[in-house]
Amino acid sequence: MQLQYSFIIPVFNRPKEIDELLQSLVELKTDIKFEVVIVEDGSTITSKTVIDNYIIDLNISYFFKNNTGPGDSRNYGMRHAKGNYFIILDSDCILPSHYLREVDKSLKTNYVDCFGGPDTAHKSFSNLQKAIDFSMTSFITTGGIRGHEKSIDKFQPRSFNMGISKEAFVSSGGFGNIHPGEDPDLTIRLWGLGYKTSLITKAFVYHKRRVSWKSFYKQVNKFGMVRPILNHWHPQTNKLTYWFPSLFVLGFIIAILFWFLNFKWLLIGYLLYFVIALLVALLVTKSLVVSILAIPAILVQFFGYGYGFLKSTWALSVLNKNPEHYFPQLFFKQK
Repeated sequence: MQLQYSFIIPVFNRPKEIDELLQSLVELKTDIKFEVVIVEDGSTITSKTVIDNYIIDLNISYFFKNNTGPGDSRNYGMRHAKGNYFIILDSDCILPSHYLREVDKSLKTNYVDCFGGPDTAHKSFSNLQKAIDFSMTSFITTGGIRGHEKSIDKFQPRSFNMGISKEAFVSSGGFGNIHPGEDPDLTIRLWGLGYKTSLITKAFVYHKRRVSWKSFYKQVNKFGMVRPILNHWHPQTNKLTYWFPSLFVLGFIIAILFWFLNFKWLLIGYLLYFVIALLVALLVTKSLVVSILAIPAILVQFFGYGYGFLKSTWALSVLNKNPEHYFPQLFFKQK
């Protein structure tokens, strides 16, 4: 099969970031032809002017639609794309120049109908963005569960850097209306249909992620709330590792209480973990400032995710709530 690539990029109120992503697409070092499909998801600050600047350099299509969420916007883009293999990116990503070459080489060597790639921080990112990136991707945090090929039995691609064949898209119906969590939901359904997924380690993207503590907490808290819903929908994928952030948080609170009862070893164990995390961050980022910021980033990640996970587990498993009714903020209504 001759692969014809279409980049599918939903965007919502991010003209500056889409500008950086499109510039990186222009700078791809490859002879492989591709198209770019931009889907503006009901933005109040549109990217049309920015996109017009790239019409000469890129084979680009632009669509504006009502706000129905990133999952539905990706489906919209794939329905209007001309290629037979879709590469889905978040608008806050930047591609290295070798990206498409690595994707094409991997698929021609070991074809799969769905792949994912890692993310990392670009040198131009702020110290906070680099600290958050470390927290989200490091082996010493939950990044070790999702971010490496050998860490799980089947890799679950994430939609900030994900490829899917047109055949698999049509067969599965694409993304659902939950957000976040629409990408693992799609992956699990693809597995059920017999499609394989893989990680292309060299096809990484520079991912800006969130730019404030508040927005980062809100993001990881939603991740925590979504996971029990996915476990409820797909019980065969339930893993003990999903409980780790919650257990970390509960243990940390208990450690603080025990400190006042003059039992200090538990809290000392946590302090040792943070020292190790600081040293690992320093080794990886080569920055003391980023390494120091990584400690509160880890705390925000674990507390945000852990609390969201416990809250959602209680609502679904104990109160028997309907997730779409109880957590309406996690679902987009498709119009």
